[in-house]
Amino acid sequence: MSDLHPGMAPAAGASGQLVLDAEALYQELLRWVRATLGANTRLVGITSGGAWLAQRLQAELALAGQHGEISSTMHRDDFAQRGLSARRPTQLPFEVDGAEIILLDDVLYTGRTIRAVVNELFDFGRPAAVRLAVLVDRGGRELPIEAGFAAARVTLAGNQSLALERAADGVFSFHVETV
Repeated sequence: MSDLHPGMAPAAGASGQLVLDAEALYQELLRWVRATLGANTRLVGITSGGAWLAQRLQAELALAGQHGEISSTMHRDDFAQRGLSARRPTQLPFEVDGAEIILLDDVLYTGRTIRAVVNELFDFGRPAAVRLAVLVDRGGRELPIEAGFAAARVTLAGNQSLALERAADGVFSFHVETV
């Protein structure tokens, strides 16, 4: 049921449910970002899990400046049903024009959030390149969007959701829920 990045293996919990080691996946992401960085690379995390990843990567890689945080709220195709959320607004504390953007998210599913944040990103300027990196690609795409890097690829039932959680000490974990 899963196709994981080399070295990553799913484990079944006591209930037989998929258990992912979010910290191990983060280390894979860190290695990829380190190898991908260029002089004009900027990290942009999608609210909220992706923003946590960008914040931690920015600090651990000792990158100058600040990471960006981007919200999908204003460009969502379900805005009429969801309206404005209480999430943080987009904050891009750098020049977007000509920047090489690494767009970060915790879980890639339908592709609709990515479509919305790319539209939001282009409201701020025209980057030289945008690369998508995620901890987990769970399949189920509804749009032709693919991550350039995924630390793990797993298959979940349509009634399951996978969410990144961050403890007070900054340690990541995943939670699988049936919805």
